[in-house]
Amino acid sequence: MNEFLKWFFVFISEMLKGYAEIFRGLINGVKQIFNIKNYIDIFKTYSPSFGALGWIMAILSLVLVVAIYVLIVLLIVLAVRKYIRFRHSIVSNEDLLEEIALLQRQVIKMTKEKDEIMAMKVAQMGVPAGAGGLSLVADGMAGAEGGEAAAEGAPVVDAESGVVQTTEHRFSKLMEVDNFYKTYTPPEYDNEITLAQFCDKYRNFACSRMHLYYEPKTIWLFLAGMASTKLIILQGISGTGKTSLPYSFGKFLEVDTTIASVQPSWRDRTELFGYFNEFTKNFNETEVLRRIYSSSYNNDVNFILLDEMNIARVEYYFAEMLSILEMPNADEWALDIVPNVWSTDPVKLDHGKIKIPQNIWYIGTANNDDSTFAISDKVYDRAQPINLDAKGIAFEAPDTPPMRMGFDHLDELFHEAWDKYPISQENLKKIQQLDLWVIEKLRVAFGNRIIKQMGLFVPVYVACGGEELDGIDYVMATKIFRKFESLNLAMLRDELKELCVYITKLFGKNQMHESIAYLERLQKLF
Repeated sequence: MNEFLKWFFVFISEMLKGYAEIFRGLINGVKQIFNIKNYIDIFKTYSPSFGALGWIMAILSLVLVVAIYVLIVLLIVLAVRKYIRFRHSIVSNEDLLEEIALLQRQVIKMTKEKDEIMAMKVAQMGVPAGAGGLSLVADGMAGAEGGEAAAEGAPVVDAESGVVQTTEHRFSKLMEVDNFYKTYTPPEYDNEITLAQFCDKYRNFACSRMHLYYEPKTIWLFLAGMASTKLIILQGISGTGKTSLPYSFGKFLEVDTTIASVQPSWRDRTELFGYFNEFTKNFNETEVLRRIYSSSYNNDVNFILLDEMNIARVEYYFAEMLSILEMPNADEWALDIVPNVWSTDPVKLDHGKIKIPQNIWYIGTANNDDSTFAISDKVYDRAQPINLDAKGIAFEAPDTPPMRMGFDHLDELFHEAWDKYPISQENLKKIQQLDLWVIEKLRVAFGNRIIKQMGLFVPVYVACGGEELDGIDYVMATKIFRKFESLNLAMLRDELKELCVYITKLFGKNQMHESIAYLERLQKLF
């Protein structure tokens, strides 16, 4: 054992000597590098024999050597500073992580305390324990503290129906609607007028009473759009009467249009339909929500105007309504408003949902400039665009008073038009041929939704006073050929020219003006 210890001591000693020699060598090397006195002695020894060129080279050499050493020192300093900064950031991150962990522990502690308080409330109110009971208590009670929460008159949840029994009201505007219609007497509607007569009367009313001038075709398109969809988009340059058209329609029907001025900050449906305030326990109702609710009481033709609708993204604030309007069964058109039921809720609020009635249309106005967003295909496919690109020309019209027309009669007129003026089989065949050509050449299909809307749009357009081909032409230009803008049109100019020729061959000369003009405009733009 002693021999082993002697060997181990000698072995380790020799190894440590090696490390010592390394450090000693480094120190000696650094001393040798910075031995300025030795450099001066060497310079004095050789400098007397320098010529002019030698002196110049010597000075340059000294400057170069000093520069190298300065650079090395700077690199060392920068490396040290970078390490210190990196180390500081690591320490800061560790401090942040510790602080986050502390906050998380505090949140868990507060959540536990809240659950204990809510459990006390449940026990005092006699509500069954569990998450459902706690959530109902949370909805039905506000501002309670400690064990004194269950004051007289506080909400109580009915165990069987799940309805919160309370004397408070959270829908003030909708309750006003309920009270108004308790004594409401429906007006006398004009149920004898035809679509053509209605268009003429409205045009004369707008001219004589409101000094607004619209071409007959614009009115035909508007009514045909109402027959095909609940969402109409009026687009075009400023000053062409986009906002005035639905506004004056409301005045003509003696049912004012509800105007919602879209703001750039709209990001979700709460700006349009309102929201439930958890602090006040009141629902912040909008005029749009009030109009939707009141429309379920009456037989009027109701309009909601979304003014400057694309100043915010339509897909954000109107997304839920777009989905609802696509449901084939209108009985399922309902908008979720609140998650639970109060005993004092409005009469027509069904389990927190408001039914979307059939006698209401949503009219949007859209401008295309740098301050607006492009309207997506999802919105265009569900809507009927109407282009207002020209200012109305003044004309003389007899003084025409407003009138009342019920929704039932308007819907009946639409059905009569669909039965009397369906798209002819000849034109349907041509549309199918055009669809096959576009699929083959441009890889774009019409889609069943658009064909269905065309079948509703064109007969009403004809009943108002238009021609069948003009109605077909308008739907194709605004809903089908508009999709071409998403294609690489710079590479498809020849195909667009061929398409114009094919349309002329298929439908005849001097027909399909809207479509051909639109395709020619696309050729010039790209």
